[in-house]
Amino acid sequence: MIPNPSYKGKVRDVYDLGDSLLLVATDRISAFDVVFNEPVLDKGKILTRISTAWFRQFPKITNHLITDDVSKFPPPFQNEDSLKGRSVLVKKAKRIDFECVVRGYLTGSAWKEYKTEGTIAHVPYPKGLEESYRFETPIFTPARKNDSGHDENVSESVMEKEVGKELFSELKEISLYLYNTAHSLMAKQGILLCDTKFEFGLVDGKPVLIDEILTPDSSRYWDASTYALGKTPASFDKQILRNWLESTDWDKNPPAPALPEFLILELRKKYLELEDKITLCLSQK
Repeated sequence: MIPNPSYKGKVRDVYDLGDSLLLVATDRISAFDVVFNEPVLDKGKILTRISTAWFRQFPKITNHLITDDVSKFPPPFQNEDSLKGRSVLVKKAKRIDFECVVRGYLTGSAWKEYKTEGTIAHVPYPKGLEESYRFETPIFTPARKNDSGHDENVSESVMEKEVGKELFSELKEISLYLYNTAHSLMAKQGILLCDTKFEFGLVDGKPVLIDEILTPDSSRYWDASTYALGKTPASFDKQILRNWLESTDWDKNPPAPALPEFLILELRKKYLELEDKITLCLSQK
């Protein structure tokens, strides 16, 4: 029998094993920093498969993954059925408390900021841009990770000041490279990688890609066939849940509203469709 987790996140259970961590992706789903009571069947397995596939797509970028093979986990986790397909053993890193967000299109919190302030990540942009506008080159818009409350969008200069110029430049360069490469690959499958976030930690003083990458929980994926300026294209990601919540009178504070079955089934369907697209994309690179 496996012990209780050392830490329970919104959607992950974490076991601290000393110099490594065991991350277990549950079927819990969250939005606006609130966890919902209804699970999405197999969500943890789908996201684990997607994330590990992308990690392996970028072997030159150091990441935290040790293995996703349960037979190679240490006791008492070794060959534990409940962990199969949804768990990874990773290096323990000192987390850098910023999300490295890359945006290729104007939507989400960036669109809200632009409409009210005329800025994106505190940088002024020309008037008259429409929702879903594609930037000439993707932009880097970091967010500070807060232990309580929502993450906070900040300017590049704020992040650079807090982490140091050299580390900031390295994280920005890696993030843009990952986004641009993934965007090009997915476009061949009729999918637009709208935006995404990366997280990094330090191992022996050097940056390491951690958490998950390019999953439908950490990214917006759009159906290219429905892309048009002035509207939000059809999604293959958690935005489906956010859009439904925005249509309700929920104030985004606990308790979470009950999710209808049709919405849970639609999320699972879109996650599986996206996984198929990513698998095909990476097999044909």
